[in-house]
Amino acid sequence: MLTKKQLDLLDFINRRMARDGVPPSFDEMKEALDLRSKSGIHRLITALEERGFIRRLAHRARAIEIVKLPESLGGATSGFSARVIDGDRPDSRPSTAAPVEGAHVAELPILGRIAAGVPIESISDVPPNIGVPGAMVSSGAPHYALEVKGDSMIDAGINDGDVVIIREASSAENGEIVVAQVEGYEATLKRFRRQGNTIVLEAANPAYEPRVLPMGAVKVQGKLVGLIRTY
Repeated sequence: MLTKKQLDLLDFINRRMARDGVPPSFDEMKEALDLRSKSGIHRLITALEERGFIRRLAHRARAIEIVKLPESLGGATSGFSARVIDGDRPDSRPSTAAPVEGAHVAELPILGRIAAGVPIESISDVPPNIGVPGAMVSSGAPHYALEVKGDSMIDAGINDGDVVIIREASSAENGEIVVAQVEGYEATLKRFRRQGNTIVLEAANPAYEPRVLPMGAVKVQGKLVGLIRTY
């Protein structure tokens, strides 16, 4: 059960997203709830996250996914679907993604499963599609989605069963999370690093050792730009 302040904040975020397609700032949240400091907003957001109403997205400032709404705000019986709010990235819709019903949504192909553990084949024969928030994708490059299999990236906030949004790319900077094709046939989701004449593919789970491979054995196929999780 939510307190009045928690319910008021969730309602304010939801209404602003429905009206403007962009989230309110922390200052706007503070003013709307008549609080003296932004630390009060942080506490309310943490409480909403702990109760499963929102989820903060890793590695993206002020990005919040609304997971569900209480029935008093139109959830449960009204067919509410989750949205992502991202306060630090301008909204855009890629020319490579087909729009679906409603603003700020793009449809991407799910090309199969990607390993976050032991590499597996990543591309399936007949890809389905998934609708994603338009703020997750940018113009100028194709995007696609992959279902994560395994737990080697859990410390980066990527769990088994998540769907990751990938922007096609053939190169990466050290520290970026990429889809890497290894030795021409297997693919894995790992953090990318160059080390001399080798490529290191690092897990985000201490149970997995880094993989050190010759430069020519690794081909970058895309960079992680977003994540979808179903509860």
